[in-house]
Amino acid sequence: MHPSDHDRIPEIALDWHRTGRGAALATVVETWGSAPRAAGSQLAVSGAGEIMGSVSGGCVEGAVVTEALDALADGRPRLLTFGVSDDTAFEVGLACGGTIRVLVEPVGAGPQALAEPLLDGLVAARAARQAVAVATDLTTWARRLVAPTDAPPGIAARFRSDRSGVEGAEFVAIHNPPLRLVVVGAVHIAQALVPMARLAGYDPVLVDPREAFGSAARFPGERILHDWPDEALAALGLDARTAVVTLTHDPKIDDPAILTALASDVFYLGCLGSSRTNAKRVDRLAAAGVGPAALARIHAPVGLAIGARSPAEIAVSVLAEMTQVLRQG
Repeated sequence: MHPSDHDRIPEIALDWHRTGRGAALATVVETWGSAPRAAGSQLAVSGAGEIMGSVSGGCVEGAVVTEALDALADGRPRLLTFGVSDDTAFEVGLACGGTIRVLVEPVGAGPQALAEPLLDGLVAARAARQAVAVATDLTTWARRLVAPTDAPPGIAARFRSDRSGVEGAEFVAIHNPPLRLVVVGAVHIAQALVPMARLAGYDPVLVDPREAFGSAARFPGERILHDWPDEALAALGLDARTAVVTLTHDPKIDDPAILTALASDVFYLGCLGSSRTNAKRVDRLAAAGVGPAALARIHAPVGLAIGARSPAEIAVSVLAEMTQVLRQG
């Protein structure tokens, strides 16, 4: 398994089902107290008892696997409730106990099972970076895929807040596209920022037309694009789950990326440079026809003002500011 497989639970369940190994999906539906995983967290279980993902800190997975194997045997979903005692919570690193409800669904063709075509539609939407929700009626087990454009107000609000949960009789599992970070400029700060962003759950892409900078030797294992930034960003398809950070100081490289980002819905655009450098940048962009509202979207000098000096400290400040904008607006 690849380290990122913990983010590919529906894909893994579909693959296990299609290869004849059997698969069940367990999903956290609701939590109370200090439950270790949020609603929407998932665990895939194969017919052989293999697991990927988690629905707790390890304290209820054994029971969920047993129920998942039973669900595969009888073809029926079940809604489980677990109370995590203080002692057990302490053993898995929690401060105190909590309660979670877990939906366990066998993948298959039975009348109450999670149908393969619906799971396939979910996986296809995720591959295309299209937001989608799975709405499951917890009384009839009827399921449907819901796009943001077709979502009623309650589900629409859940898309915006990236929060799964119960709406009336339905459990709504939100599947927003993964967070993505596009770093323009394969400089020393990028060498710290890219791996930090990956640890924080981002899918990073590095853009630099200078192949000597954006080399596999300097960024082993990373996705590197050597196109001009405006072309690279347009091809990537920027969206509201994407952050863009420019780091080169070179207007020939940074400015086309900034203009492309400002024409999109990226949630964060940060640009390296001093206040003086940024003032010159703003003048250039304004002369190119960028209005005040768009210019106000630029975070520059990039990162929170924490007194950062080293490349790693600057990367920490950038990631912190990205997180602040993502979570607080």
